Amino acid sequence: MTLTLWRDGSWRRIMTQSRDHVHHLQNGYVNKQNCRIWNEANLQVYVETPLHPEKLTVWCALWAGGIIGPYFFKNDEGHNVTVNGDRYRAMITNFFIPELNNHDVQELWFQQDGATCHTARATIDLLKDTFGDRLISRFGPVNWPPRSWDLTPLDYFLWGYVKSLVYADKPQTLDHLEDNIHRVIADIRPQMLGKVIENWTSRLD
Repeated sequence: MTLTLWRDGSWRRIMTQSRDHVHHLQNGYVNKQNCRIWNEANLQVYVETPLHPEKLTVWCALWAGGIIGPYFFKNDEGHNVTVNGDRYRAMITNFFIPELNNHDVQELWFQQDGATCHTARATIDLLKDTFGDRLISRFGPVNWPPRSWDLTPLDYFLWGYVKSLVYADKPQTLDHLEDNIHRVIADIRPQMLGKVIENWTSRLD
């Protein structure tokens, strides 16, 4: 595949996906792992703090016409979890493909980064069943350059835009933060996405 595909307006048929970790900082918590306080007296004071802040792992896909998602990775008990191959494939099967079928998108191309859970053989086979040769991915029919965040609209636009707004009202719980993410993404208009994807073509030069 050459850049000619993107120069004739076909770039509007590219759907790109990504996930991000949205951290929830509660009770003014600051990571003080490398902070040292010296005192001549042994104060024998212990302060328990979490090693890491709570976080949500959020997935979205976008193209010039809209956004699918957000999708929050959770286990069967509703607790937030990180992504592995099984969870990623379950999301594709149970969420992404049904959502995709609700949109009027024909001959859509699908692009993903090179994360291990994205490029496992079982994942690539699942995506090829849906997109055929219109899969842009490491180990896919069309290769995608590794570590190319500057070429992924979710990385150079969406996650920064979302994070700039979801903390405005200082959410106190993960549920509140999740609600904010839903609201901010729902408010993004196709006109904005069209400009974001059009900007993507200039990054290929």
